[in-house]
Amino acid sequence: MADQPLAGKVGVVFGVANKRSIAWAIAKAWAAAGAKLFFNYQGERLKENVEELVGEFGEGTPLWPCDVSKDEDIAGFFENVCGQTDRIDLMLHSVAFAPKEALEGDFVSTTREAFRTAHDISAYSLVALAREAAPLMTNGGSILAMSYYGAEKVVPHYNVMGVAKASLEASTRYLAYDLGAKKIRVNCISAGPVNTLAARGISGFGAMLKHYQERAPLKRSCDPAELGATGVFLASDGGAAITGQVITSMAVIRSWECERRRRTAAVAR
Repeated sequence: MADQPLAGKVGVVFGVANKRSIAWAIAKAWAAAGAKLFFNYQGERLKENVEELVGEFGEGTPLWPCDVSKDEDIAGFFENVCGQTDRIDLMLHSVAFAPKEALEGDFVSTTREAFRTAHDISAYSLVALAREAAPLMTNGGSILAMSYYGAEKVVPHYNVMGVAKASLEASTRYLAYDLGAKKIRVNCISAGPVNTLAARGISGFGAMLKHYQERAPLKRSCDPAELGATGVFLASDGGAAITGQVITSMAVIRSWECERRRRTAAVAR
């Protein structure tokens, strides 16, 4: 059906935590486009939230625990997937974490453990999940991860998460190279600041969001539904020739670049 570009597709979604999650916005868009979805949750604390949300897709929507920092959890999750379907076509990785103290103060103060944790959960988990998902993508597929502008430019207080997102983006390119022969595409969406629960954990996020809204060409931040539409495009035949790419909002680049140039010019004067 023309209005359901993902009809007949099967996908796995990692990272839904609450109704404000970017993962939830993309999952809703994928489901509206016709995809059947399986979900993870991390820990009993989040289970009830995720269970209530995925209930919108009908009673009995598959939902299993999976801590992406544990290989045995990942293997167990995909064993459950195999019990429900003989193939998948889509995978969403919207998982990131760094200790709160690492998102405050100076980057140079990042501890070894905070650095390791941020990279393990925010970047390596994409590799670990893709390794399990790829054998099930027997008809090819689309893997999508979520990044942010702090991966390529310094965003104050984003700190080690920016470095981890840079690792995520590089991992996307290497995975795209490895999996391309299997007709599996791997891409990132890099959105502007979105008012999610995770974003609120970044020191100074409110100021960052205000700065963006004042200086971005569209004078606003991204709407989660717009990220969902981009996710559908990258998962559909419309994005069939796109892989190894970071789809970035130009508004983000212009906003931060204009401010940087303004400050540089002020110093020069």
